Amino acid sequence: MAPSTTIPLSPAELSYLHTSLSQQPPIRPDGRAPTQFRPLVAETDILPSANGSARICFADGTEAVVGVKAEVEPSPTTTTSHGVAGEEGADRGVRNQSDESGARDAMAAEGTGQGRNAWLDLAIEVPGMRDDDALPVFLAAMLTEALLAERGLKDRLYINARFHWRLYVDILLLSLPLSYPLPLLSLTTHLALLSTRLPALVSEKDEDPLFNDDWEAATHLYPRSTSTSTNNQNKTTKAPQKPPVTLLVMSVGASTILFDPTREELAVADAVLAVSVVAGEAGAMKVVALRTIDPPSRLTSAGVPNALNSTSTATSTSTSAAGSQSLSAADVLALREKDQGQSVWRPPRGGVSRQLVARMIKCVVEKGGVGEEVMEGLGGVEV
Repeated sequence: MAPSTTIPLSPAELSYLHTSLSQQPPIRPDGRAPTQFRPLVAETDILPSANGSARICFADGTEAVVGVKAEVEPSPTTTTSHGVAGEEGADRGVRNQSDESGARDAMAAEGTGQGRNAWLDLAIEVPGMRDDDALPVFLAAMLTEALLAERGLKDRLYINARFHWRLYVDILLLSLPLSYPLPLLSLTTHLALLSTRLPALVSEKDEDPLFNDDWEAATHLYPRSTSTSTNNQNKTTKAPQKPPVTLLVMSVGASTILFDPTREELAVADAVLAVSVVAGEAGAMKVVALRTIDPPSRLTSAGVPNALNSTSTATSTSTSAAGSQSLSAADVLALREKDQGQSVWRPPRGGVSRQLVARMIKCVVEKGGVGEEVMEGLGGVEV
């Protein structure tokens, strides 16, 4: 899906912008470096009634707010005397107690993998668009895919074999999308999940969940630090796990790679990638999701010089010593198809090479790359 379908730029402006971005180093319209993000203002814990919330505003005025709400729900029963039961006890027959207890013991012994994709509910609201429009649905699918690709979030929603947390992530874009809003929504969701806290569990094992009323005792959905000990003296501290972020990367020409592109830059992109990364062990970045996005430049029409302009007097007739001969509409179209680089602007056609995709991903995940820089910046907001 293309980021936008209306590009208020003429073919001459598109050609000039493409040439500027193809230079080494590229010249961006706002003067940023290729890996530099737009300035932003961020804050967390802005909604008092939510388990977690965040707000981010870009310098161009685009603003987003994310609220996270958690509710306790009964988990699907495992087996009954009539077979497999539906969610929330749809089949209320007499349970086979021996089979059910065995399934619970197996899940408890497994320790990981208890989470389910259905426990995460993410919704996006964009001004002027319906909830079922293509853009909100596509953005929600990409963000949900990145969050569920890392199993840590789903497993943290597991309470016991009978109950689980259901996490509602509501994303609201407060202003019209002046650029493709995916990075803005992803960064805001990242901060909201980092600030999300769940009440401390008091009950044990498979009892009905009972929580501590003291909010100060609540635990973060993503722990700030994880400590392990091998003996009574030596202790090691692992880096805290954090939710993924989705970055937008575009390429112009064969060598130029740009991050956080604006609407005008996307209008001349040859390839656009949405790369979702998460901090792995020792701070190394790990790719959890990857999608290609159809750049809007492919929706623009090619510009033609005056020599092939059918509306120009000089092109409607061809004067020679023998006289003049009119060009039909079919002849003009044929000349345009045979144009060898003489057009003012020719939209990109075709896909993207594997080598270029590998270079774009490497710029995100390498040590000291853009992914690590973004994570460090968001960590400063968290503190």
